[in-house]
Amino acid sequence: MSLQSVLAPLKGMKVTMRHAAKEPRITVQYPEQKLELSSRLRGLHELRLKPDGTEVCVGCSLCAAACPADCILVEGSEEEAGRERFAKTYKINLSRCIFCGFCVEACPVDAIGMTKVMVELTFEDRWSAIWDKEMLVANFKRRVALEAAERVPEAA
Repeated sequence: MSLQSVLAPLKGMKVTMRHAAKEPRITVQYPEQKLELSSRLRGLHELRLKPDGTEVCVGCSLCAAACPADCILVEGSEEEAGRERFAKTYKINLSRCIFCGFCVEACPVDAIGMTKVMVELTFEDRWSAIWDKEMLVANFKRRVALEAAERVPEAA
């Protein structure tokens, strides 16, 4: 056994100990402490509404065409109950989504967006990972309500 083969593990341990002593700890106790998320984070999707409560989406399927993971299903419909064009069916399979944001960029009417929330991205089974139009609109309403609640203390 050569001297070099004996000293190599000791040199490695020296580097490990040096970094263990100097490096700051980044482990957090998750539910009590939360890390600051990046401002560029792309979280869960939302389907936006106009201020009068109607849907913005016109069912053009450009988001589905731009999606590289092919996880969006849009079925457009024409003139029903006074609306000209809208999405009759809108579904996103979040188990296939790669959160690239291409769907947001492709939308010509800014109907789809991505929130900063990733907490609800846990599913019991595959079928609960498929979000339909009502769930996506509810995600938008929840984000708007949270933003409104955060603004109220600042004004006081």
